[in-house]
Amino acid sequence: MNLTLNNGVDMPALGFGVFQTPPDTTADAVAEALRVGYRLIDTAASYGNERGVGEGIRRSGLDKSDVFIETKIWISDYGYDETLHAFDKSAGKLGVEQIDLLLLHQPLPTAFDQTVNAYRALERLLADGRVRAIGVSNVMPDVLDEILRRTSIVPAVNQVEVHPYFTQADVQSADAAYGIVTQAWSPMGGITSYRGDEQSTFDDPTIGEIAERHDVTPAQVMLRWHLQQGRSAIPKSVNPERIAANFDVFGFSLTDDELATIDGLDTGIRRGPEPEDVTPETFAREIPEA
Repeated sequence: MNLTLNNGVDMPALGFGVFQTPPDTTADAVAEALRVGYRLIDTAASYGNERGVGEGIRRSGLDKSDVFIETKIWISDYGYDETLHAFDKSAGKLGVEQIDLLLLHQPLPTAFDQTVNAYRALERLLADGRVRAIGVSNVMPDVLDEILRRTSIVPAVNQVEVHPYFTQADVQSADAAYGIVTQAWSPMGGITSYRGDEQSTFDDPTIGEIAERHDVTPAQVMLRWHLQQGRSAIPKSVNPERIAANFDVFGFSLTDDELATIDGLDTGIRRGPEPEDVTPETFAREIPEA
């Protein structure tokens, strides 16, 4: 199942994420995901495992052109020339000359000129053919409007926290108005588990009832919810059984009532960092050379 981005590039709707996957296990996890059938791999410079992603792709035996590679520029490398060099670092670690989708990882409200200049560098990389599509991550509607006011190319993707307990309907609506694909990180609400919430999405009785009705898992229900509503989702795991189960979501469909019921679980509570709290002072980290 593919989504066509606003520049005509086709992107697999369901991808494999490697956030918090240790570098020494990333290659095995990526190779297994590709063996199962995933063709989109999502990573980021700040995850420290781009090199493992590249190794996993090589181990898979697939041609690089058959794998859609997505990564993100970290805030420490914002600025026009800095971001151009950040591309070189990521491409070198991944072992590729062209990256399919390159995102800015976070906006910087306190250094917005740097954010804009970084995005202009993405535009340059797109024009030069070094990336096939560009986008943003964790960008709220007001910030998106300002980026668009000061740049030329509409992002293809906005990757944000979206799961049944936090749907960000306003962000999804703003993305849709510009033809931007919303891509969900923590698509199954795993963040509700490791944040220690009283109830995890995996244990939600409503999701559990829907899962029983279709003889699938709660995780599969949540991923199917994303896909049927036109979002991209990037679940992560290092467990081979769960990697396979998370990809096995194309053999059933949720009803409109079930989709609406899951939408109704939204609590409005963000589990990840507030975008406006991300500053160079609090989140800067050096991204090593390739």
